[in-house]
Amino acid sequence: MELKQLFQASAIAAALALAGCGGDINITEGSIDNSVTNNYGDSGTDGGTGGGTDGGTDDTLPGETSSFLSSEVSAALGQTVEVRTLSGTLTADDADENGNITLTNDTVWAIEGPLFVGEDKANSVNLVIEEGTIIFGRSGGDYLVVSRDSTIEAVGTADAPIIFTSYQDVTGDEVGAGQWGGIVLLGNAPSNKCPQDGSDCALQIEGVEEGAVFGGTDETDSSGTINYVVVKYAGFEIAVDNELNGVTFGGVGSGTEVDYLQVHSNADDGVEFFGGNVNVKHLVLTGNEDDSVDWDNGFQGKLQYVFVQQNTADGDANRGIEADNDGSVPDIEPQSNPMISNLTIIGNNFDGEDDSEGVYLREGTGAQIYNMVITGPSGMGECFEVENSTESQANLADGTITVKSSVIACANGENFKSDTANGGTDLETWFTAETSNKVLDASAILLSSTGKPLADSPLLGAGEDASQVDGFFEATDFIGAVGETDWRQGWAFGFGGGTIQVVESTSGCPAGTSNIASVDGVTTTCSLSGTLTTDVNLTEGNIYALSGAVFVGGDNENSATLSIDAGVTVYGASGNDYLVVSRGSKIEAEGTATDPIVFTSYDDVTGGTTAAGQWGGLVILGNAPSNKCPDDGSACALQVEGVEEGAVFGGTNSEDNSGILRYVRVQFGGFEIALDNELNGITFGGVGSGTTVDHIQVHANADDGVEFFGGSVSVKYLVLTDIQDDSIDWDNGFQGNMQYVLVRQAQDNSDANRGIEADNDGSNPAIEPQSNPSLANVTIIGNTFDGEDDSEGVYLREGTGAQLYNFIVTGPAGMGECFEVEDSTESQTNLGDGTIMFSNSVIACENGENFKNADTAVDLEDWFLNSQSGNAVAATQADVVSGIYSTTTATPFDFTGDSFFDNADFVGAVKEGDDWTAGWTIGLE
Repeated sequence: MELKQLFQASAIAAALALAGCGGDINITEGSIDNSVTNNYGDSGTDGGTGGGTDGGTDDTLPGETSSFLSSEVSAALGQTVEVRTLSGTLTADDADENGNITLTNDTVWAIEGPLFVGEDKANSVNLVIEEGTIIFGRSGGDYLVVSRDSTIEAVGTADAPIIFTSYQDVTGDEVGAGQWGGIVLLGNAPSNKCPQDGSDCALQIEGVEEGAVFGGTDETDSSGTINYVVVKYAGFEIAVDNELNGVTFGGVGSGTEVDYLQVHSNADDGVEFFGGNVNVKHLVLTGNEDDSVDWDNGFQGKLQYVFVQQNTADGDANRGIEADNDGSVPDIEPQSNPMISNLTIIGNNFDGEDDSEGVYLREGTGAQIYNMVITGPSGMGECFEVENSTESQANLADGTITVKSSVIACANGENFKSDTANGGTDLETWFTAETSNKVLDASAILLSSTGKPLADSPLLGAGEDASQVDGFFEATDFIGAVGETDWRQGWAFGFGGGTIQVVESTSGCPAGTSNIASVDGVTTTCSLSGTLTTDVNLTEGNIYALSGAVFVGGDNENSATLSIDAGVTVYGASGNDYLVVSRGSKIEAEGTATDPIVFTSYDDVTGGTTAAGQWGGLVILGNAPSNKCPDDGSACALQVEGVEEGAVFGGTNSEDNSGILRYVRVQFGGFEIALDNELNGITFGGVGSGTTVDHIQVHANADDGVEFFGGSVSVKYLVLTDIQDDSIDWDNGFQGNMQYVLVRQAQDNSDANRGIEADNDGSNPAIEPQSNPSLANVTIIGNTFDGEDDSEGVYLREGTGAQLYNFIVTGPAGMGECFEVEDSTESQTNLGDGTIMFSNSVIACENGENFKNADTAVDLEDWFLNSQSGNAVAATQADVVSGIYSTTTATPFDFTGDSFFDNADFVGAVKEGDDWTAGWTIGLE
C-alpha cells in the first residue's frame, strides 16, 4: 500500500474548535482479544481479532494484527489497511540486531493500554517510527511511555508527518480532547525534586501507572528525536491534578532533539516539562483545554518558534504558559529558568472554572523571554501576570525574569495583572521600562486569522536577534512565532497537514468538518471553523454550523474549494460566525429551484424567532481591480469591511474566478462590528467576471443586501427582501452587470434605506477605474419607513456611472425620493456625458417625490423624460406592478446581440407566467 494513499498531508483549520458528543461507533474491551500481550505475532493463526493472518511464522512486525480494527479502519479509509495493536513493554528481546523496533508507515498502529518503550534503565530499546505513520489510541488508558535509557526516533517530514491521534479521528467519527492518553518521555536530566543528598533519583511522573519514573544528573541525556510529529485529541485525567498531557517531558535532557511538534485539542496541558534541559523548536499548540505550555521543577531548556492559539470557538482553555519552580520551596535549585524566543499566544473568550489567559509566572520560576506577542479578544483574562510572592517578585527585580522585544496587545483591558495593593510590582511599568517592549491595541498588530503577521504588521522587523543571546537560537528580526515564512504550513493540523484521509466520517460529517450535537435533535450537524486549506464538500443530508470566522483558503495561498451540495443548510449562531472565501480560493455552491442552498441563523434552524442580524454573512474576496488599489502598480491588498484583519481583496485580474453561487439564499444575517463597519448579506470584494452568480436571494439582512467593492462580477436573478439598509451598494470601481433584480422593502414598513446606493469614491470621485455597471430589468418597491434613514429608490453619488435599463421604481406615499443624483461636479457631469444613462424605465412613486435634485443641479425629471429615451412616469404603484409582477406596458430596451443581457420582452424584474422567484425564495408571499 502506498503511503500517499493512506495519508494526506493536508489540514482543516475548521477542526480547531472540534466538539465531542458521543459517537456512532462504540468499541468495548470485549470486542478485541487482549489476552495475547507478546509484541510479535509469531505464535498463532488468525483466531479472531488477534494473531497473524499468515499463520504467524513469517510475522516479524511488532504487535498483533487486529482483524476487527483492520476492518473498521479499512472501511473508513476506503482501502485495505492492516491495524496492529501494541501493548505492554517493548524490550531488547523484541528488537532487531541494532536495538531498534520499527513501526512502518504501511501499517496503522493501535496503542492498547500503557505501552512502555523499555523498562526503567533496563532492557532498553530504540523505537523507530517511519515518516507518515499513523498511531492511535482508543481510551485515556492508551498511552506511550519512553523509559529512561530508551529512545524514540519519530522522524516525519513536512509532507508526511507522524500522527498520534484517536481512534475516532482515524475512523472519521466525532473527535475531541481526551479520546486517548498521550506521549510521555522520561529521562535522566536533573529535577529539583530529586533528593538533595545526591542519592539516586526516581520521580514518579504524573498521569502514568506506578514505576514510570524520571530524573538524574545528566543534563545532556538523550531520549531520541521527535521531528514533524502531530499529537491530537489526547489527554486524560487519572485523578484530580494527575493528568496526561499531550506530550510530557520528565527529566528529558538536551541531547534529545524536538523540532516541528504539534499538540492539538488536548484535554490537559499541551506540553509539560518536569525539570530537565530539553530544547524545542517549531512548537504548535492549538485548541488545548488547559495550559498550552507548563513547566516546573527546575526546567532549564530553550524554546524557539512557539505558536499558541486557544480554541477559536471559545471552548475550554487556560493559560498560554503556566510556569513554576516549586510550590513548596520556591527558591529550590536547580531553578526553573528557560529561555524562549519567538512566541505567539492568541487567547480566546473562555470563562469557566479556569479562564483563558496569557502568561503566568509563579512559584519562583525564572524566564528569559524575547520576541513574544500576546493578544486576545475582550473576553480573555489577564495577559501577563507574575505571582505576588517573595521569590517571584525578586525575580522581576534582579533579571531572573526578563522580557525583551515583546508586544502585549490584548483587547480585554487587562494586559497586565499586578497585585500592587499588596506590594506587588506594577507589571505594565516594569514591562514598558524595557524600551524594546510595546503595549499596542489588539487590532494594531495586524495578525491574520491563522496568526501570521500581515505584510505591514509592526511585528515584522521589530524583533531581537536571539542568536546573540544564545547559540541555540536562530537569527530572527520579527516578534512572534511566525514571520513572513510560515513554517507551520504543510505538516501541522490546521495549516495544510496532519489529517487522516477519510472519505466520509462514520458520523456522516464529511472530511474537514466535525460532528457536534444535533442542532435540531434529529439531523446530523457538522461544524466548520478556522481556515480550510484543502477542498471540503458539504454533503446533502447534514446541517452545517459556522463556528467563528471560517476562511476558505489563505490569502492567495493554501487555496481551497468549498463545494456545497444542493439543499444544504449552513447556519451561524452570532454575528461573529461568517464565511469568507479568500483570494485564490473558490466556493462552488450550486443549489436548484427545488433545493436551494440556505445560509441562515441558529434561531431559524431551531424554530426560534428570526430577525435580521442573527449571524454574520457571506464574504467573497477576489483579485479583480478596485480603484482603492495603489496607483503605482504595487501589490493590492485592501481590507474588506466587517471582517477580521487579514481578509483582503483587489488585484489586476478582472476575469478572476471565485467560483459559483447558484440558487443560494442568505437570510437573517448582517452584523455591525463598529460604526460603518458592517457585514452585508453577501460582500463581493474585488470579485472577477469569471465568477458565476445567479438565482441569489438575501433576505432580512441588518446591513446591505449585497455590496460590490470594485470588481467586475455579474449577477442574474437577484432577490433582495426586507433589507434594513441599502439593498444594493456598489463603489470603488465596480463594473459588473446585473439583470432581473427584484428589491422589495419590508411590507410591515420596518427598517429600510435605498434600493440602490451607488458610489465611485468619496475621497476622489473621478478616480479610475470608475464605477459604471449596467443593470437591466430591475424592480424596486419601497415602503414607508421613516427613521434615521428613509426608504428610498436609487441614489447615484460620488462620481459613479450607471447604465440603467428596464427599471420600475415605485412605492407608497410615505416613501422618500425615488431617483436622485448627488449634486457634485463629477456626478452632475456624468448626467450630461452619458456616463449615467437611464432608459426604457418607469418611475411610479406616490409620494410626490419621484425625483430629487437641488435647484442648481440638473432637473432630473426633465432629464429622465426628455434627455433619455423610452421613459415614463406613472401615478401609482398599481399602474406598474401587481405584487411583484410587472404590469406596465412600457417598451423594453432591445439587447439583441448582447453577450450578457437577455432580450427581455418586459420592463421590470418579474412577469406573471414566468416567475423565476418561485420555489426557492422566501418573504415574497
